[in-house]
Amino acid sequence: MKFSNTITKSIALLSVSSMLLTAVPTTAMAQSREEKRREQKKEEWKKIGIGSGLLGLVGLVTKNGTLTFLGAGGALYSAYRYEEDRKSKNRAAQARYKAYNRSTVWHNGKKYVRKTTWKNGKKYYYFARA
Repeated sequence: MKFSNTITKSIALLSVSSMLLTAVPTTAMAQSREEKRREQKKEEWKKIGIGSGLLGLVGLVTKNGTLTFLGAGGALYSAYRYEEDRKSKNRAAQARYKAYNRSTVWHNGKKYVRKTTWKNGKKYYYFARA
């Protein structure tokens, strides 16, 4: 009993320490600050997912439902975030983010203000003339 508890603690410590490792940029080329940060966050989510998956496995091996549930949930959420960060490299998505991240826009000398509307449970933005 004591031996399996020690193994559980050591595997949990190993998984947590692997999550805390810093992400190394994958290319040696000069990248913009945003691209570097996006790549770092993507790698962070990947490491968190691996660590959470290990924690879930430890929970399965030790028949601890809490560890299994937390590990599986963390792995699934980090997989979702990793995929979102991977897709954020899309130039159109970046342009859309930059356009709708502003609160006001001037076009042909007229001021437009960003508004929010909800349709069918989804949040949408549009610009209305101020």
